[in-house]
Amino acid sequence: METPGASTEPARAGGPRISLAALVAANAMPLYGVVFLHWKVFPLILFFWAENVVIGVFNILRMLAAKPSEGLVWLAKLFFIPFFTFHYGMFTFVHGVFVVGLFGGLFRQGASAPTAESVWQVVRDNQLHYALLALVVSHGISFFVNYIGRGEYRTTSLQRLMTAPYGRVVVLHLAVLFGGFLVMATHSSVAALVLLIVLKVALDIVAHLREHARLARPTQHIWGRSS
Repeated sequence: METPGASTEPARAGGPRISLAALVAANAMPLYGVVFLHWKVFPLILFFWAENVVIGVFNILRMLAAKPSEGLVWLAKLFFIPFFTFHYGMFTFVHGVFVVGLFGGLFRQGASAPTAESVWQVVRDNQLHYALLALVVSHGISFFVNYIGRGEYRTTSLQRLMTAPYGRVVVLHLAVLFGGFLVMATHSSVAALVLLIVLKVALDIVAHLREHARLARPTQHIWGRSS
């Protein structure tokens, strides 16, 4: 005789595999860009930076969906969500300035900060639209399959969600930025760019698995106590 809830276990086990496959597929898009669209260092690093924005938007959605039945949590969201939006937004903006300035040549041109028009021009020139759309789809699948479907929104806390993107983004992009400088030193060879993409995918897989394992653990915080 099956135990209650046993029939849902395969679906729960399949969730991480589905979101992981989507993550790998989205991160494989730059391979097409490097091989067929002749991307150099800058569009590749810009693509990786754009994932910061996508991660931040979905983290806000996670915070909104967390612990929906607890009134105190909704009260806490009035503080945590605006604070995260400002803090993470500034972090992402400064990171973007360095990406565009160092790899896009903005600093050499004497400009102080990138504009939305200049970034969009790079997106159009390098046909980044579909790659960026793949990022959104990948993180959207993870949100609905893992966070909602596997019930992570019931076991996490606002404090945990506040810090979750930073651990993933900082380690990942330090490696990417360092790798980008090495690729520039090798004159942006295709082989070096492919190695950089493989490094990024490997780090992203590890970060993805750790993040969802952490979010699935029940918390005892006052604003996110487990039920």
